[in-house]
Amino acid sequence: MLTEENARKFADEWIQAWNCHNLDQIMEHYADNVVLISPVAAKLLNDPSGAVKGKQAVRAYFKKGLEAYPQLKFELIEVMWGLSSVVLHYVNQKGTKSGEFMELDGVGRVVKVVANYSG
Repeated sequence: MLTEENARKFADEWIQAWNCHNLDQIMEHYADNVVLISPVAAKLLNDPSGAVKGKQAVRAYFKKGLEAYPQLKFELIEVMWGLSSVVLHYVNQKGTKSGEFMELDGVGRVVKVVANYSG
């Protein structure tokens, strides 16, 4: 079961990795069998499903995203947690609010992420 302390630690480390643009550090948070669903992925990958499956495909998508948005920076607003999931609510460098639901495996790696954006 996920604890508040573990959820907050995960969130802080996740935000820090993204803000450093450290792709290896970012990818430490994801399981090999991760599935990501995002409207940004749909746009960047020209795939209306917005689904990215597997750690290597997610890595390639994140690499493309970091290149497309070199000023990328996240500011954490709120962390919500469940038994085996977290929702990270944050704002990016453009002021766009995002909420990402992340289902975690038994060792705290993301197996599913669904990203949502305010605009």
